[in-house]
Amino acid sequence: MMRRSSLLAVTASLALGLACHCALYHVPAAAAAAAVTTLSTASRWIVDEAGNRVKLTCVNWPSHLQPMLAEGLNKRPVGAIAGDIAAMGFNCVRLTWPTFMVTNASYSSLTVEQSFQRLNLSDSLDGIRANNPDFVDLQLIDAFKSVVSSLGENNLMVILDNHVSKPGWCCSPSDGNGFFGDGNFEPDVWVDGLTRMATTFAGVPNVVGMSLRNELRGPRQNSNDWYKYMQRGAEAVHAANPRVLVILSGLSFDNDLAFLNSRPVSLSFDRKAAFEVHWYSFSNGQEWSSGNPNEVCARIGASVSRRALYLLDQGWPVFLSEFGVDNRGGNANDNRYYGCAASVAADLDLDWALWTLQGSYYLREGVLDLDEVYGVLDRAWSGPRNATALRRVQALQRPLRGPGYAEEAPYSALFHPATGLCVVRQSLTRPLELGPCGETEAWEYAQQDGRLALRDDRLMCLHAEGAGRAARLGMQCPDDDTSRWRLVSDSKLHIATNASSSSSDNASGMLCLDVGADGQSVVTNPCRCLSADSSCDPESQWFKLVASTRSVAPRSTLLAQLPLKLHTTKIRSL
Repeated sequence: MMRRSSLLAVTASLALGLACHCALYHVPAAAAAAAVTTLSTASRWIVDEAGNRVKLTCVNWPSHLQPMLAEGLNKRPVGAIAGDIAAMGFNCVRLTWPTFMVTNASYSSLTVEQSFQRLNLSDSLDGIRANNPDFVDLQLIDAFKSVVSSLGENNLMVILDNHVSKPGWCCSPSDGNGFFGDGNFEPDVWVDGLTRMATTFAGVPNVVGMSLRNELRGPRQNSNDWYKYMQRGAEAVHAANPRVLVILSGLSFDNDLAFLNSRPVSLSFDRKAAFEVHWYSFSNGQEWSSGNPNEVCARIGASVSRRALYLLDQGWPVFLSEFGVDNRGGNANDNRYYGCAASVAADLDLDWALWTLQGSYYLREGVLDLDEVYGVLDRAWSGPRNATALRRVQALQRPLRGPGYAEEAPYSALFHPATGLCVVRQSLTRPLELGPCGETEAWEYAQQDGRLALRDDRLMCLHAEGAGRAARLGMQCPDDDTSRWRLVSDSKLHIATNASSSSSDNASGMLCLDVGADGQSVVTNPCRCLSADSSCDPESQWFKLVASTRSVAPRSTLLAQLPLKLHTTKIRSL
């Protein structure tokens, strides 16, 4: 097992890599969360006491399965795991819990040792004795408190998520945990559980939110009962702990909040409520791998917007509280989905929680030590399962805009979701390449004439020189189609120019921005996978113009980069 210092070295090197070739911006310091004790909302944004935006970039950590203990304490000390979460750049944890842990005496009275013994988890219990001996004799709620405390010691915010009533894996439409009135989901017991947890953590500063219920579902679900009980639950939490954000989930496995468009939620308090939505590839079966990715991205992206993300425009924060992929990298459905979902998350600058942290489970659906392929950590909990996938997620950690972040006039970054990088230039003479978005240029796109230029060097605009050749910034962009760019394909993630005027073999088609064979250079190649074809993958050609008001790296002006003897030469305005 890798020692904590070794994993911190790995994660620190990943964070350091963000300054050279990894993420949208460098990993934000987790210490930024230390001063956050009370969050509120300002229109669609989550803000602190000073009114400045706090972007939730969380990871899920389950504690709702049958043992009712945060996963992985048999593998690593709790403080080491919490430290790793912070070192990977996350600023909060969505920590799950089952209602019965605090409402049902047959569960709530158990110690950690008793809980594991009744499940015959002797090996896991031995691991807890070795790595977290202080937990063994704690009652389950006290063990839960200790996890929250350890997260706080690492400056990590916590959102308490009521995941299920009866402990176990989630989610099935018929598991008795799905909707109000189901066998394990009695509304009064649920409200009692929420009240107990809200009260228990009322004085804990790093507990900043409570999610009322995970993935409502099943044949009993209906919007009338949703309003009746979700509003009741929200009021109960707010009465017990008015400091925390109250987060309301939707119907159909937390995929549907569309009903709020015709009937808003009615609460006695304001500026303390938000909504959550989930988005996975498997929510749409195998559509991503069986259909054309651009058409699927456009169709499903529009559907997610109609069902949930429209609430942003109505002045509500929307928390993408679960999304994620198979981190082994071979799942085509997940891979295509991720580029689309990441482009939406970056474009809207969403708050989010990645599924998931754990590399394994004590017990899941009858299987001991089950490997979690969606886990950020490997099965041994000793390091990142997939460093490339982690870097892509880290690209979404830094806020791009919102209250307190008006550092620049609005501009666009050219974001490449498949890598989490942006289009940058190192100098006037070097070709464009992918790099950290903290070094991005401030781009301006004029849709009317298709000009894609630098905001601060308006003489410099982007043009294509041919298939397989570098996309270039030029002082005098040709007055032809090679410097007129359009967002093509249904996804609007292809940035294309007409190739007929360029020196390419693709005289009758279009050239799209692409990543060169070296994985870093920005080139133009014939556009691919625009429609119909479901067999090809367009991710290398997917770029998103993402709005930002964050500071950009200082750049010398065009004039300053010219040879000294030309400084006195008149340059005609173009």
